[in-house]
Amino acid sequence: MQRVQYAGSVSEDVTTESITAAWRAESAHIVGALTRLTRDLALAEDFAQDALLAAVEQWPTAGVPTNPAAWLMTIAKRRSIDYFRRTDNFRRKTEQLCQTQLLGEEEWMPDLDAEIDYIDDDVLRLIFLCCHPLLTPESRVALTLRLVGGLTASEIARGFLVTESTMSQRISRAKRTLSEAQATFEFPTGQDRTRRLDDVTAVIYLIFNEGYSATAGDDWMRTDLANEAMRLARMLAALAPDEPDVLGLQALLEIQGSRMRARLDEHGEPILLEAQDRTKWDQLLIRRGLTALRQAELLAVSGIPVGKYFLQASIASHHARARCAEDTNWREIAKLYDVLAEIAPGPIVEVNRAVAHGRAFTPAAGLAILENLDAATFVDSPLVPSVRGDLLERTGLYADAAKAFIEAAARTRNGGERALLQSRAEDNLHRMSKPG
Repeated sequence: MQRVQYAGSVSEDVTTESITAAWRAESAHIVGALTRLTRDLALAEDFAQDALLAAVEQWPTAGVPTNPAAWLMTIAKRRSIDYFRRTDNFRRKTEQLCQTQLLGEEEWMPDLDAEIDYIDDDVLRLIFLCCHPLLTPESRVALTLRLVGGLTASEIARGFLVTESTMSQRISRAKRTLSEAQATFEFPTGQDRTRRLDDVTAVIYLIFNEGYSATAGDDWMRTDLANEAMRLARMLAALAPDEPDVLGLQALLEIQGSRMRARLDEHGEPILLEAQDRTKWDQLLIRRGLTALRQAELLAVSGIPVGKYFLQASIASHHARARCAEDTNWREIAKLYDVLAEIAPGPIVEVNRAVAHGRAFTPAAGLAILENLDAATFVDSPLVPSVRGDLLERTGLYADAAKAFIEAAARTRNGGERALLQSRAEDNLHRMSKPG
């Protein structure tokens, strides 16, 4: 049986922090290991939640264990034994779990060190399971944050501006869908694996984008979601180190995430990229991102194809390496966007390509790309009018720029973004009123 020791009693605040930290770090390992053993995702999460509840009840008085992960895993597995002992098929289930003859509880509990080879694979399997193609994109995000990220339904609901009951129902439906479909915990293979890996990276990317530039609410960013996405990207890259686009995703999120402290002023107002104080960019995240990008480049040189996240990370690296906005190599960025538009075409890529061409060449070049977009695609989005406003402003057409920014402000559902767009509209109107 895995032995645990206690570090002694600590304050309630420290205990709460320890429980939260341990759960965030280990919940995916625990749920993954239990899903492998029980072949039942819902049961696995129930047992893991039982362990969390036990920690909440016991750690404040007994003290934080010296090995919180081992403690949580031990309690979770003990709960699974208790459950199967109460069922009619106890012997069959125990033999399946133990892969041996019926043993006493303490004999059954495995040494965690003996299972270390399985743990990382369990997490990767769990991520793939959360991103099963039977689930909607919204459900994949919610389930990934719940089971892999260790977030509560309340935390996820706050991040996506829905009620806790709505999010709980969404998560419950996702788990029920997987159960009814008898979704396996094994790695997908061949083309299915490729498609599922694409789904996994897409979910993590979506979580980051919602945290980095929130679609609604008063806050321009939700750093908790962005940080969680970066953690998931690091985890996925560690588990799939031979996939250049997975490393590209990690690189992209780390480099983008490095700017978060510089994206708001002292009053909480948004600051655009070119006006940011780059000394506030997180150099540790930049180094991590550039390291992951170099690893992906080495794989690409060996002949492994790269994808959209690698290219986007390459674009982000040019911003990260520029000491000031004026040093940005926009021509190289424009070239990379041209390649990205070929291998992963889409309206968002075209908008960003318009920005790059508008900086690298002339504002008119960027506006020409915008004109070729299908307006219906962005009918409810502030993206196109905000970019058009920026390009018109650079052209000196301040009246048209102000009109575009006003249109963008009317479309956004995010309070911080709306304030920024209204401010830019006012700036352009002010320029119009200046003589000469």
